[in-house]
Amino acid sequence: MRILTRLTIAALLLSAAPASIALAEPYTVSAKQSAALDDLFQKLSAATSEAQARGLADQIWDIWISPDDPELAARVEEIFTAGGFAGPASQLPLIDELIADYPDYSEAWNLRATAHFMRGEYPKSLADIEETLKREPRHFGALSGRALILESQGKRDEALEAIEKALEVHPFLPERNLFPELGDPPIRS
Repeated sequence: MRILTRLTIAALLLSAAPASIALAEPYTVSAKQSAALDDLFQKLSAATSEAQARGLADQIWDIWISPDDPELAARVEEIFTAGGFAGPASQLPLIDELIADYPDYSEAWNLRATAHFMRGEYPKSLADIEETLKREPRHFGALSGRALILESQGKRDEALEAIEKALEVHPFLPERNLFPELGDPPIRS
């Protein structure tokens, strides 16, 4: 009976809540950005030089941090602007709010993973990396971040597996250099 009473009260409170209370916004990458990302990722995985890969990766990052949704884009910009030199580590409250409002936006999770990483909170970072990858499995930043954390934890085999997955997406990641057993990036023409 208590549970039913609590659920009824909760339902009444929600129905009486002002319309200005925002619920989590569903977010999907626009068709235009999705097509651009698919094209860029295809080119990135086949890149023939570090410079070419870096340029393609920069274009991907631009799309990730510049969503088509104007409100979301403004909030992401606010996080980057407000963070200054400290970056996302100083903006956890804003990032938490962004995730609460846009739980399907992969880059929000990656921002928080980065913030936790910068604070040395590796378990939290790894959890947010997993959330990022659920939404964008090709997220080479999250994949390489996972490799760095695992390496710092002395889990070399797991770190090597993680960086290999990242290199399938972006064969010229600088983190590759931490794993000399991988050798040089593939030579392609």
